[in-house]
Amino acid sequence: MNAPSDTIFGKIIRREIPANIVYEDDLCLAFRDVAPQAPVHILLIPKKPIVNLSTLEPEDQAVLGHMMLMASQIAAQEGLSNGYRVVTNIGEDGGQTVYHLHFHILGGRALSWPPG
Repeated sequence: MNAPSDTIFGKIIRREIPANIVYEDDLCLAFRDVAPQAPVHILLIPKKPIVNLSTLEPEDQAVLGHMMLMASQIAAQEGLSNGYRVVTNIGEDGGQTVYHLHFHILGGRALSWPPG
């Protein structure tokens, strides 16, 4: 597995690959997914290279809490007042394809359950 800084998301953070960025601060970056699965599909990533939730360390608590607050603010910014979903995939069986922690913010239509 590649180190997270070597993934496509690391390249987006370093501006080596363009992205349609909707939010950025010192801790995280959010951008529109290039293959959206809903009318609004935004990826929210930490700037710190973290593989996924299974690899979190105690010092990651603050950045993850911050990201959850930002997910809510980004959803509001995108007009998702009728609801939305925040999803992360962990490992191969969980559907993770980029090994840099990321949250999908999905909305703009009714989302069905179960998702997979």
